[in-house]
Amino acid sequence: MSTFSEIINRKEPVLVDFFATWCQPCTAMAPVLKDTKETLNDSVHIIKIDVDKNQSLAATYQIRSVPTLLLFKDGKPIWRHSGLISKQELITIISAHKN
Repeated sequence: MSTFSEIINRKEPVLVDFFATWCQPCTAMAPVLKDTKETLNDSVHIIKIDVDKNQSLAATYQIRSVPTLLLFKDGKPIWRHSGLISKQELITIISAHKN
């Protein structure tokens, strides 16, 4: 199993979804993320981080609300968004940071 650091240091952009199981907007984002992954295939890696189970990681990235999405490129956070976002907006943002 890869560590968080290994995952965010991949060549392709990595979208991290900081979520909570009790969060309604987080639940609403799940199909948006799934559709985004299906559209972009291997050009993006998407992972979900449960803030209740990974409090130190959430603190490291100053996650104050969920859902919060962070886009990493070469291990560095390059974009951040809290709240709901559309599939098209996500695709546009991720595509702008590919290679």
